[in-house]
Amino acid sequence: MKKTILSTCILLFSCTVSGQVLISLLLGDKLNTGKIEFGLDGGVNFASLRGLDDSESSARFNLGFYFDIKMKNDWMFHTGVIVKSTMGADDIKPYLLNNPDLDNAFVDGKVKRSFQYFNVPLMMKRKLPKNFYAEGGFQLGLLYKAHDEFTADVIDKEDLKYKISIKDNYHPLDAGLIAGIGYRLMGGNGMNLGVRYYYGLIDIEIDDSGKNVYNQSFYITAGIPIGAGKAKKNAEKKTTESEQ
Repeated sequence: MKKTILSTCILLFSCTVSGQVLISLLLGDKLNTGKIEFGLDGGVNFASLRGLDDSESSARFNLGFYFDIKMKNDWMFHTGVIVKSTMGADDIKPYLLNNPDLDNAFVDGKVKRSFQYFNVPLMMKRKLPKNFYAEGGFQLGLLYKAHDEFTADVIDKEDLKYKISIKDNYHPLDAGLIAGIGYRLMGGNGMNLGVRYYYGLIDIEIDDSGKNVYNQSFYITAGIPIGAGKAKKNAEKKTTESEQ
């Protein structure tokens, strides 16, 4: 019953977020005001699993949308939803699948582990001199898919692959610390280019008999404001009209 309720919540949340992204693209200029900046946020993240021995980081892509809510003295509150946000690791040693044929096929292979989250950053962001900025805070994640992909090299043939779901072995929620620094193009009014580091604080495995395992990731990000230029012109126009 609990799994059914959780699956339903994740499905509804997924549909809601996908709808929000579409609406945001169509109405980007309406979401931007003098106090709020809206845009698309994406890039590459190099994910790894802290505590999982014999594994390597893996390059993944991420995409979502953001809001910068302006406050006083060059401070902003940064949030949004990273709709496509994959964590995990690569080059994991294969484990037994309780199937002799599969176990023999992948004995010398490797496993790529993938966790797909809806991630929500909750950060304070501050403008720095020369169009730089720094940010830091928390990130919350909701797991909606997880799988292991086994691969093995086969001589003179295509690589052998086998994928299994591992979602039931991991907690649905993740949380941790996130911080970064970046640069704003076009004199502080254009695209945001930055780097971030996420340090998970929750042991993601349900089975607590082994070593604790945590998500972590290094992000290279690009934030593209949508409709910000039009919103700025409207704000300047209102200011001019109020002064007349």
